[in-house]
Parts: sequence; structure tokens; C-alpha cells
Amino acid sequence: MPAAEYLTAFVTLFVVVDPIGLAPLFVALTSGMSNRERRRMGLRAVTIGAILLTLFGLLGDKVLGFIGISMPAFRIAGGLLLFLTALEMLFERRTQRREGHEPEPSHDPSVFPLATPLIAGPGAMAAMILLAGAPGADAMHIALIHGVMLAVLACVLGMFMLAGPIERALGRTGTMVVTRLLGMLLAALAVQFILDGLRGAGVFGG
Repeated sequence: MPAAEYLTAFVTLFVVVDPIGLAPLFVALTSGMSNRERRRMGLRAVTIGAILLTLFGLLGDKVLGFIGISMPAFRIAGGLLLFLTALEMLFERRTQRREGHEPEPSHDPSVFPLATPLIAGPGAMAAMILLAGAPGADAMHIALIHGVMLAVLACVLGMFMLAGPIERALGRTGTMVVTRLLGMLLAALAVQFILDGLRGAGVFGG
């Protein structure tokens, strides 16, 4: 497949996982921790998220086949889900929901809510199934999609490590502006998923 397809895959996963939007939340969830503890929490969260997304990228289509859901149908449903995620980003509901997770003094946030549902959430899982199950996908394509996913999660980990300086540099207004720009991009990509699903179902031709 052309390199542009993998760039699109990177952008799709990047805007769904939203490393920039996760950085301020990571700061809030790990407040009071030392830098070493923060690094450990961030690495654990990203590792668990990678395992979950890998499982969905490799086995998601088989699960769909077992319960009788076609890939075009899932593309349409996944596109709708991604579009709803984009709306939440555009109208700030996603940020408000994320900020509703208040850390507890003895709570380990690496599994919940960081690894899931914030890193490996429904939107990211749907995106992995859609991207890995693209028409004509072979073993190399699936491997490259997982490589793209790991690159996005590397960005997440990088943002976690730089969360403090990033938060101070962007401020709340800057973070909101970036999130809305990413939301617009995600909305367009979601519509493309829906169109691909309709085309795969034979609703209209190429």
C-alpha cells in the first residue's frame, strides 16, 4: 500500500488517542508523585495500552466474523464512533469527561483511567480493527499498522515525560485550541471511514 495510507493511519490514531490532550490529565492524575514514579506510571500505562490495541488489531476481525458482523458494517459503525469522538473534542465534552477522573492518594492510575479508556479506548480499538482490516491487507500491512500504533504510543509516552513543561507552555487555552483542531481532522477521517464502508457494502461504486 502507498506510504500515504500509513501516514493517514498515523494521523487517525494520533487524533483518536490524543497524546497532547492526555498530557495535562497525566499531570493531574500523577500529582504529588516524584518524577521517577511518574515515569513508571507512564510506561506502565503505555505498555498496557499497546497490548490491548495489538490484541484488537490482530484478533478484532476474527471476533467480528464469529458474531456475524461484516467489515463494511464495522467500518460504518467505527466511523460513526470516531465522528462522535470528534464532536466531543470539538465541543469540549471529551475534556470535561477526562477531567472528571480525580486521582485518589493511594490510587494507581496507570491501568484505569490511563491505559483504558484514555489510551486504548473504544475509538482507538475501532480504529485498529479498521486499519488492520483494510481491503487487501496482508501480513506486512498489519505489521506496519502495528508499527504506526507503537509510534503513536511513543508520542504518548513522550508527552507523559514532558507533561509538566507542555502544560505550562500551552496553558488551558492552548490545549483547547489544539484539541479542537485535531477534532476537525478526526471528523473528516471518520466520514472517510463511513464512505469506505458504504462502498464496501455496495451502496455506491468507486
